[in-house]
This record gives sequence, structure tokens and C-alpha cells, in this order.
Amino acid sequence: MVEAQRVAISFDVNGRRVEAEVDVRTLLVEFLRRTLSLTGTHVGCDTSQCGACVVHVNGRSVKSCTMLAVQADGAEVKTIEGVAGPDGLHPLQAAFREHHGLQCGYCTPGMIMSALDLLARESAPSEERIRHWLEGNLCRCTGYHNIVSAIAAGAEAMRPPSGV
Repeated sequence: MVEAQRVAISFDVNGRRVEAEVDVRTLLVEFLRRTLSLTGTHVGCDTSQCGACVVHVNGRSVKSCTMLAVQADGAEVKTIEGVAGPDGLHPLQAAFREHHGLQCGYCTPGMIMSALDLLARESAPSEERIRHWLEGNLCRCTGYHNIVSAIAAGAEAMRPPSGV
């Protein structure tokens, strides 16, 4: 039997420093869910097709089921638990609620994390651009119309008022 190799890792998760010793084969999604109990990051397919596991690593969306925890060493990781502020929901989360951009909710954290990456790059993406960006995120419950509407509304809410 091959003995697992363990290494020390250290990175920031949702603004909090985390240090641990992990098996080199541990996926980031497993580390987040099992070690840190950040269960908002979901495992949907185990093949990187569904996008339920999307988190941000150094400000970019990443499917955490395809990344090893050791690859996050020294990085800044944000999960869905780190999105809302002390005053309540993030504007994009509020838009998902207001525009019924979820049904069962299983895909929602990954959808929001992917959409936040898009909105960090483009403040007013077109419907076509939003749909293209979400090609790596699957929802089995909706027809995506409300998700796209929620992202567009969230983008509008996140933009600074005109004239500022």
C-alpha cells in the first residue's frame, strides 16, 4: 500500500488565515467542505462539468473540484460564505432572491461565484455575454432565464450611480 504524502499549506479563506497539513491528493473542494466546514461550495458532478463547486482563487473563478488544496497554498480564496457583508446580502445575492434566480438552490453558490467574476471584469454584460459566461454552470431546475435576469439586475445594482 502506498503511503499518502502530507504537506503543510497556508492560505486565506474569506479573509481568515488557514493553516493545515493535507494529503497532496486532497481537492480544494474537499478541504473547504470537510476541513473548514464551508459547505456552501457544492460537489455536483465530480467531473468539473456542473460548476456547483466554483470559488474564487486570487479573484478568479475556479472549479474547486479540479484544483488541489496544495495549489491554493499562499492564495486568497473566497467561497460563497465570504460574499455577503455585515449589513446583509451582497447585491448579486439579493438580485437572485428578488428575480427568482434559483429553484432548489444547489447550483446557486457556483452561479453567483461565476457571475461575480464576470461582473468584476464587465460592469454591464449583455444577456448573450452572461449566458456564454455561464456555460460551465449547470442548473437542472430552471431554464436559466431568471438566473440571467438576476445577474443583469445584480450588475445594475453593483454599478455606481451615474454622475459619480
